[in-house]
Amino acid sequence: MCKAHGVPPERPATAANDRLSVGFDATPLLGRPTGVGVFCAGALAGLAVRDDLDMSAFAVSWRRREGIAERVPSGVAIGQRPMPARPLHAAWRRMSVPPIEWFVGRRDVVHGSNFVVPPTRSAARVVTVHDLTVVRFPELCDAPTLAYPGLIRRAVAEGAWIHTPSAYVAEEVVAAFGVDPTRVRAVHHGVPELAAGPDGGSGVVLPDGCHHYVLSVGTIEPRKDYPLLVRAFDEVAAVHPDVALVIVGGDGWGSGAFDEAVAASAARKRIVRAGYLDDSGLAAAMHSADVLAYPSRYEGFGFPPLQAMAAGVPVVATAAGAVPEVVGDGAWLVAPGDGDALAARLVEAMAGGGAVDALVARGLARSKDFSWARCASGLADLYRDAVREQGTERGGDR
Repeated sequence: MCKAHGVPPERPATAANDRLSVGFDATPLLGRPTGVGVFCAGALAGLAVRDDLDMSAFAVSWRRREGIAERVPSGVAIGQRPMPARPLHAAWRRMSVPPIEWFVGRRDVVHGSNFVVPPTRSAARVVTVHDLTVVRFPELCDAPTLAYPGLIRRAVAEGAWIHTPSAYVAEEVVAAFGVDPTRVRAVHHGVPELAAGPDGGSGVVLPDGCHHYVLSVGTIEPRKDYPLLVRAFDEVAAVHPDVALVIVGGDGWGSGAFDEAVAASAARKRIVRAGYLDDSGLAAAMHSADVLAYPSRYEGFGFPPLQAMAAGVPVVATAAGAVPEVVGDGAWLVAPGDGDALAARLVEAMAGGGAVDALVARGLARSKDFSWARCASGLADLYRDAVREQGTERGGDR
């Protein structure tokens, strides 16, 4: 299949060749990529090459929908009518119309990639729930995110299946929403690929006198607990006078607490805000880091630790949410909120030695357990189960 624009097709793939037609919400690919966008890109790449699926992508956006054509992999079709995001989201919060088929044509299954799956006329529905921050820590969420629980409950009540990136989140979903566990499927993400190691350094300008750095990657928001990392870095900086802290990621909401922590830090002149970096910039920064710090209060998966492990960089992380499930024995873990333990492990990682070399070897081995092909295989099985149930409920007409 190829990318195409215009009026969507009116017929799905038929059962004759046992291929399923899948409509995938690729809206998160628009704009500056987030973790959800990384999932969409990786999953679509794995799904597009399967011979049992006909993949198409759509964007719930009026003006920006054309932009996904340049962001989806070869083998993913593009074809939809304009979809005004605000009116549609408002309608979908209250009722089950309009169905997505009005905009993208008939499909066997529709996958909502970011907590929301549109209502359908006949297609089976799958929705990805990346984490339950909104349930566990509502005080860490902005207003739009606080609408997710209602949308999830509505989708579940209407028969949607749920995909989660970890068993940890799957268990949370079952407990929080009373979902039948057989309808919640944990399928791990793959590892986002980094470019090859840099030829010309990290691309990050370090403060005078600094030749090494602790790296942290993620949007500046309360859930990432960067104030904890800043306080821990004060202890690291006291032991290692040539080490900087480099934080890659744009501002989210609630970044004021981070700014206050930096202003109060004794090592504030050695804290570098690199902002958002493109793929090549992130690869350079990752490969040249001495250690990756991941101080989150809660995570449903966690891409940066896996990327660092795959790049041969030691990882010190908090045992928050699904992080232990993902990193296994490939990272040093400390309790969430324990700044002293975080600082001690970072100091140890910066010192190097046999224990750090062994950690890096375990991390590299662990990272190989995750791939987008494996993710696509799990999603394809989920799609087929959802479609099979949908056909049974409708009298076996498929």
